[in-house]
Amino acid sequence: MLQPRLRASFRVLERAFAPSLLSAHQPAFRGVPSSASAITASATAFSSPSSSSSSSSSSLLRLLLPRSQLRYASHASQGAANQHARDPPGKRLGAKKTGGEYVIPGNIIYRQRGTKWFPGENCAMGRDHTIYATEAGYVRYYLDPERHPKRKYIGVCFEKDGTLPTPRNAPTKRRLNRIAVPRQVQVSQTSVESSVTTAGENGEATQQESISATKTELQLRPGYMYREANWEIGRAAEKAGIKVKEFDPKNRWLAWRKRKARAERAAQMKSLKKKKSKK
Repeated sequence: MLQPRLRASFRVLERAFAPSLLSAHQPAFRGVPSSASAITASATAFSSPSSSSSSSSSSLLRLLLPRSQLRYASHASQGAANQHARDPPGKRLGAKKTGGEYVIPGNIIYRQRGTKWFPGENCAMGRDHTIYATEAGYVRYYLDPERHPKRKYIGVCFEKDGTLPTPRNAPTKRRLNRIAVPRQVQVSQTSVESSVTTAGENGEATQQESISATKTELQLRPGYMYREANWEIGRAAEKAGIKVKEFDPKNRWLAWRKRKARAERAAQMKSLKKKKSKK
């Protein structure tokens, strides 16, 4: 049994919702007009105000159940419940080499997402914005207002006490561990006498003059060797007077011989493969 206070609340709910629910659901009272069905339902509902709590609760549930709806999932969730609750490991971004640290070509200096730093002198950037060294030297983090007013650059300096950026009109610096040495050039002077004949106006006088020319020959330093260029090697046959027979596309006998040689070679390789597979 329900207490009097709860009974009163249920009765208020019944009076409020019973007429609207009954008018909305006409199929429940077939053959009776909507107004008549509402009157009969209200009469039956409130004919016994002092009825038991069980009858009032059952009538309320009977009126409210047709209005309730059930929703079913369209498809399975496929295990995505905790997909966004994971905590993946960090990507270890940031500086890998500090300023003044020695690097060699290929060493990664800075890992980043986006271009927070830009590659400067003797550095390059990968496709994931990683800045790495292209020359051996010492790392420098610097600004270059002449190149860009706001960008920050990472470069590699060849000297341990050197600074970046290098002035635009400054001479290029030597790479690390390389020292500028003056080249020793040995010049051999050879005098060449040549006779020059000059014919006068009358065609009578001839004059001989001796001309001394200096011929310079560069001597290689010890440990070096001379090699001809590729174009000179390619023209060796031309210099020697050897001519290669030109290819004649109409010579079918030569084409047949080459085709037969290729077929024999292919058959030989096929037989070798069969022998290896049998073993």
